Amino acid sequence: MNKELLKKQAAGKAVEEIKSGMVVGLGSGSTVYYALEKIGELISSGELKNIVGIPSSKQTEKIADKFNIPLVTFDEKQEIDVTIDGADEVDKYLNLIKGGGAALLREKVLAQASKKLIIVVDESKLSPKLGTNWPVPVEVIQFAYALEQKYLESVNAEAELRKYDNGEPVVTDEGNYIIDANFGALQNPFEIAEKLENRAGIVEHGLFLHLTSKVIVAGKDGIIILDKK
Repeated sequence: MNKELLKKQAAGKAVEEIKSGMVVGLGSGSTVYYALEKIGELISSGELKNIVGIPSSKQTEKIADKFNIPLVTFDEKQEIDVTIDGADEVDKYLNLIKGGGAALLREKVLAQASKKLIIVVDESKLSPKLGTNWPVPVEVIQFAYALEQKYLESVNAEAELRKYDNGEPVVTDEGNYIIDANFGALQNPFEIAEKLENRAGIVEHGLFLHLTSKVIVAGKDGIIILDKK
C-alpha cells in the first residue's frame, strides 16, 4: 500500500481519540498534517464540536488556520486532553527522539501538559534503541552554542550545529539554535537526559521519556497500535 495513504490512515486512527469539547495539542510533521486535515473535516461536518487546538509551531499554526481549526494559547487553557504528534525514532518502551523539525521545545511543553500523547509514525521510525538511526536534537541559546557544542563533545557525542542549505544556523520559533548530538545507540537515555538537563545553556533536548500514551504505526501490513506497557 502507498506509504502516504498508510500515514493518512494512521493519522485518522489517532484522530478517533478526539471527542467534542476537547483541547487538542497539535504536533508537527508530515503525518500530523493528515491528522489536522481530518480534524478540519470533522469540524466542518459538525461531527466534532467545541474543539480548540494549541499548536506546537508557527508552521502548525498556519496549517491549522488552513483547515479552520480554532486555536487558543496557554493563556486560555493550561491542560490538553490529547496531543497528536510525530516522532523521529521510537523504542519498544515508547520513548522517543523528536526535534527533526526543530519544534522540540514547544512539542515537549505540549506533551507535558497533555493527559494523553498519541504518536503517529511510519514503521521506519521504530528502533531497538534510541539513537540508532537519529541524533538527539539539543536546543541551545545562541549566546552559548559553541560552549554547549564543546560540552556535548565532552560527554561523547558527535555534535553538529544544524544549518540551512545556505550555511546559516537553523533558528527555532523561540529564537534558539539546534545542535544535533550523535551519541550512537543509547544504552541509558535517562542518563543522557540528565546530563543535558543540568546545563544552563541547553534549553531542551529531543529525548521524550515516559511521556507517550500510545504509538500508531503505519506499516506495510497496515496499522499497528503500540500501547504503554
